[in-house]
Amino acid sequence: MIFFMLIAGFLSGMTIPIQTSINSRLGQQVKSPYIASAISFLVGTLVLLIVSLLTGSYGVSDRELLTSIPWWMLIGGGCLGVFYLTSNILLLPRLGSALTVVVTLLGQMIMAIAIDQFGWFHIPIHELNGPRMIGILLMFVGVYVIKKY
Repeated sequence: MIFFMLIAGFLSGMTIPIQTSINSRLGQQVKSPYIASAISFLVGTLVLLIVSLLTGSYGVSDRELLTSIPWWMLIGGGCLGVFYLTSNILLLPRLGSALTVVVTLLGQMIMAIAIDQFGWFHIPIHELNGPRMIGILLMFVGVYVIKKY
């Protein structure tokens, strides 16, 4: 089962440079990275609504439950998604696809290790160790190599 999850994660990761490239071109077409982000999120929202309707997952229908969710859970993910997507649209034409992706992946890995280390957001703790540090250092080397060559 873990093998299939790893493959799914790998395939999901492959969509990031494709999405970034498409959104960057969209930003050039509409002459605004912000409008491109808005279009991308609007289309994504519509797709999610259709999937929800088709699968019977209609979302939170209990108003009391919805109002009990902390604000940062309701707002944080969307705002961070906008920042991530718009940053990629702005970075790709200047850095290229490979460097944009590897720099954002490095940032993701550093934050993921911090979340694992401290158990933020009630995530099970996975302590920082030597092999994880080596992995991060190798990612820094990867950024350098891609930037240099």
